[in-house]
Amino acid sequence: MPKIVSSSIASHLNRRQLLAGAAAGATALTLPGFIGRARAEGPLKVAAIYTVPVEQQWVSRIHKAANAAVERGDIEYVFSENTSNNDYERVMREYSEAGHDLIIGEVFAVEEAARQVARDYPETAYLMGSSFMPQEDTPNFAVFDNYIQDASYLSGIIAGSMTETNNIGMVGGFPIPEVNRLMHAFMAGVRETAPEAEFQVAFIGSWFDPPKAKETAFAQIDAGADIMYAERFGVSDAAQERDILAIGNVIDTQSDYPETVVASAIWHFEPTLDHAIEMVKAGTFKAENYGVYSFMKEGGCSLAPLGTFEGKVPEQAMALVAEREAAIKAGEFVVEINDEEPKSS
Repeated sequence: MPKIVSSSIASHLNRRQLLAGAAAGATALTLPGFIGRARAEGPLKVAAIYTVPVEQQWVSRIHKAANAAVERGDIEYVFSENTSNNDYERVMREYSEAGHDLIIGEVFAVEEAARQVARDYPETAYLMGSSFMPQEDTPNFAVFDNYIQDASYLSGIIAGSMTETNNIGMVGGFPIPEVNRLMHAFMAGVRETAPEAEFQVAFIGSWFDPPKAKETAFAQIDAGADIMYAERFGVSDAAQERDILAIGNVIDTQSDYPETVVASAIWHFEPTLDHAIEMVKAGTFKAENYGVYSFMKEGGCSLAPLGTFEGKVPEQAMALVAEREAAIKAGEFVVEINDEEPKSS
């Protein structure tokens, strides 16, 4: 049975099992809403179901946003971590039976089972990480994913300005839409400042295997890479040991690698969760694609401060970053979303 802990216990996360599904678009698709009722005053009862411990980067951002909502008094929060795919439906039903107003989680490997639970509990709101769009038969089931391509693109501009070999290494977990789109955006950014750059792309077949990610990174460094895109934990360790640079993803790890991690694309789940809380409280929650709330113009992602690399990135690159960031926030520049598997060049 998965451990259920209160929001007062802090940790991080590993991440989820492999998905079997199609790529999600970023369009704000909305279907007919379920007929809700405005919740009584007071905090909402929120439960989360995670397939990994709360220390892997992706889920840690959801956990952080939930704890922030607890501190504001908006929600009461419990969660289950390390929930296996085989046990996911049972845990989801238990939380539904317990009368939670909103249930959040990641259902990439248990899509149909999770949607069936939603059909069985039409008065409960579900906000789930998914690579599929909302469906008419589950009007109380909204979906999200980390569309942080804007910040990934900006981090690529910095990486391109720092490479000396025009050889960039990239190590990811699985070639699924969520990972692919960030890699493509990063590569597009690199080409802004290093148009001749070539990329080594590899996937380790795991969401949390730092030793394997590290060994894969070593192989790319041996093949000439002088900057690593660290989509997985372990890559920055290899970069640090070989005295080259790295670009982070989802969380800011520069404090752990102060001489290695130049920049990171950060995901902020708060806009996604806060919108869901608002809708549930108003009784207007419905099947929507919450992916848009991860966009930079919605406050859903950002470029981490340069910190120890302040003043070390070429001024021309930082000027371009500032120009593009302003244009992205104003809706005048759109970073392409490409969910196809990236290939080495």
